[in-house]
Amino acid sequence: MTPEIAQYQHMIDDLRQQVIELLAGLPAEALNWRPLPQSDEHATNSLAVMAAHVAGAEHFWMAEVIGGHPPTRNRPAEFVTQADGADELIRRLQAVAEETRAVLSTLSEADLAGDRIAHGKSVPLRWCILHVIDHAALHLGHMQITYQLWMGGQSKDMPRWFERLPK
Repeated sequence: MTPEIAQYQHMIDDLRQQVIELLAGLPAEALNWRPLPQSDEHATNSLAVMAAHVAGAEHFWMAEVIGGHPPTRNRPAEFVTQADGADELIRRLQAVAEETRAVLSTLSEADLAGDRIAHGKSVPLRWCILHVIDHAALHLGHMQITYQLWMGGQSKDMPRWFERLPK
């Protein structure tokens, strides 16, 4: 694995682990709660929905687009996810982690300079990877705010950036 790909792997793993730590131990009621429960364009998503969506998007970009695996993502289903507990969401995130590791382990420097096809458009492979990072970070932030709202303003104690640097 090239140093660049190893850095991408670390960033994706770090963001996913933060999502897992946020979910761990929460009851179904917290995982399925929506701060604004409307069903129109003003609706907000639950922690369960956002976790399923983060996993689904990572699967799409890493396994399907970059890895060339057959399409299996059901994006609409992600947005109606109801969790019985955190374990099922964590298993989903861990499964996609294994897919991502497998795909990244096959990439070469030449692959990084190439393109892939997503939704009929040619997309630089590096952009695909960076989009997974960007997308996960965005939704992690959403999840942190949702968690704080559920907890009445209390945030989850998480390691600081310098504690999460690669060793």
